[in-house]
Amino acid sequence: MPVGPSLRQLHAHQAIHDGGLAGAKSKTEEVAGFYASGDLELAEQATNELLGYWESRILSHADAEEDGFYQEVTEKNPDLQEAVVQLKRDHELMRIVVRSIHQQRETSGWSEAILHKLYALLEINELHSREEERLLF
Repeated sequence: MPVGPSLRQLHAHQAIHDGGLAGAKSKTEEVAGFYASGDLELAEQATNELLGYWESRILSHADAEEDGFYQEVTEKNPDLQEAVVQLKRDHELMRIVVRSIHQQRETSGWSEAILHKLYALLEINELHSREEERLLF
């Protein structure tokens, strides 16, 4: 798949990461605020919106990286293959956590454990983004 210029340039790629993370942090804090105020119905609604954000913004960016950018990087520098494998695993961990949250909501409803998983997603994403920027640029 063709790779757009924003994935190839560090400053543009970093801006995508930073924007996605900032939005996810803001939406996670909104969920936490509703939970802290005792409004589980609003926490549930905000969680639904947040998961949609993760899927449409952050995980779709991960898909774009895997569908072309990583291949392009390793073709230019085969020594980066192991780093790319690790970065793909980070993406898969984020997908696993998102699926776990969906499953937990379906089987048990909303709980504080979901909030912990939402914060874990933020941490995984931030660490992944900084490592990707350090290793591939």
